[in-house]
Amino acid sequence: MGAERLVADVVVERLRAWGVDRLFGYSGDGINTLLGALRRAGGEPAFVQARHEENAALMAVGHAKYTGRVGVVTSTQGPGAVHLLNGLYDAKLDSVPVVAIVGQQEQTVLGSQYQQEIDLLGLVKDVAAQFAQTASTAEQVPMLLDRAFRTALATRSPCVVILPHDVQRLPAPDPLPQQHGVLVTAPEWRRPRVLPREEDLREAAGVLAAGERVALLVGQGARHAREQVTAVAERLGAGVVTSLLGKPWVDESLPYAAGTMGHLGTTASGHVLGGCDTLLIVGSNDPWTEFYPPPGQARAVQVDLDGRHLGNRYPVEVGLTGDAAETLDALLPLLPDRSGRPWQREVETAVADWHRLAAERAALPARPVNPELVVRELSDRLPADAQVSVDVGSVVYWYARHLRLPPGVPAHLSSTLASMGSALPYGIAAKLAAPDRPLVALLGDGAMQMNGVAELITVSRLWRRWADPRFVVCVLSNGDLAEVTWEQREMEGDPRFDDSQSLPAFPYAAYAELLGLGGIRVDEPGQVADAWDRALAADRPVLIEAVVDPDVPLLPPFPAGEAKLASFRRGLDQEGAAGEHARELLDAHAEQESGSG
Repeated sequence: MGAERLVADVVVERLRAWGVDRLFGYSGDGINTLLGALRRAGGEPAFVQARHEENAALMAVGHAKYTGRVGVVTSTQGPGAVHLLNGLYDAKLDSVPVVAIVGQQEQTVLGSQYQQEIDLLGLVKDVAAQFAQTASTAEQVPMLLDRAFRTALATRSPCVVILPHDVQRLPAPDPLPQQHGVLVTAPEWRRPRVLPREEDLREAAGVLAAGERVALLVGQGARHAREQVTAVAERLGAGVVTSLLGKPWVDESLPYAAGTMGHLGTTASGHVLGGCDTLLIVGSNDPWTEFYPPPGQARAVQVDLDGRHLGNRYPVEVGLTGDAAETLDALLPLLPDRSGRPWQREVETAVADWHRLAAERAALPARPVNPELVVRELSDRLPADAQVSVDVGSVVYWYARHLRLPPGVPAHLSSTLASMGSALPYGIAAKLAAPDRPLVALLGDGAMQMNGVAELITVSRLWRRWADPRFVVCVLSNGDLAEVTWEQREMEGDPRFDDSQSLPAFPYAAYAELLGLGGIRVDEPGQVADAWDRALAADRPVLIEAVVDPDVPLLPPFPAGEAKLASFRRGLDQEGAAGEHARELLDAHAEQESGSG
């Protein structure tokens, strides 16, 4: 085709205009023309090849979460497009901006049951409900891309542009004239300033000022409001709990920071939410409503940039649509000083008790290593400029309860979709965005076998380009899908089902070494600290294979956890001798939890 400029070249130019420095994907004939344009562009933007389209989509989500910018993914039609769905739903449910550019068969064959022909708009109509369109002319393409990016940013959601192969190959259109039926758009969007009305702020301040026992529930919407959250909490003498997504945005070294709420949360968070009479929800849409104060116990105010979230999880009296940082800045002068109240001292005592309990749990003997110890030992070693990715499974419990993040260290995971296999794709995206910062990925062996084994190959391909080669993958290897095993006992009162729960053995550390990376196997408690020290000082990515005990229980904080004990024990009793060790650990945790109250 010589030097002829094609629609595919226009796509690449538009990506650059939107500030895209990399896109993730996997090749296929439906996007070959686009890939050719990327090649001609000389790596601006760069194409990052994943091992599977699902992982490419998760990388795009990770990029959006760590950078705050739009993540971009591309795939061919048919199976490639289907594989994107999981990552796109991750973006939708965790409210992050992603744009997917998906190839399609030539328009002349659509409707003929052609190879890999799928109704792509039908496929993505739910996940990309805010914007999904198919280009049918060259002139449409810049407009569709502009709308996709603007919509993704404005609604914090995934958007899809479908490019049939024949459209990609069309000559680039000439500048469009001003006439009826012609739209000339621009790659432009700026974050708006969103503030509540003054009278609404005063009403919210009145509710908060009347409270004697105030709690803050902080979510990911407070990403840029760390200082404001602290100032409001200290003014009101409040306890602070976080959602799982909100954990990185609160300084958990503060004496009134009670940690993460919910099933995987801390005892202190349960105490704060169970005892408060006033609740301020900041940027959270956390679904664990059974761990909120019972309706009627607490008056509530909610701050959220998305007005659709107001009152969505709790019956609030005042809902404030606004940016968290600016709204709290405006609210603070209206609040009286309520510091030094007995509630503040009660919260600080509960937090101190939780820290002691967490240390005791991590020190409990296990077979062979306690997973809580593995994650807890990282806290004092995590570099101040690190980035953290966390997978789904029992590892999330240990992250939520034991890992204390230094201020400024981001940590992300698939929270609302809770998709296993996200830690390595997220981690790769984070590392590519900040190659001068160390990365720590925490995951279980189930997630490692699902996606991690494949994407460790991607790490082995890329790491020599990174200014800081440290990319530490910690696999908690217990040979079991432990979270679901404990759910079988808790939710069903059933014994563990070995056929569904046992995982095949795999030599994770040796596999890393096979790829030219570092590998460390830990099967004694005394090896844990040294393993972290060695991995964080290495000159290449390192995988720590920590052989941990699947019987360490996933007990919710009391009082919710106390109500679950009978079901746990009923399931374990049916396991006979095989369940004895888990029963011993469960009873030990329950005794510790009761003592902490």
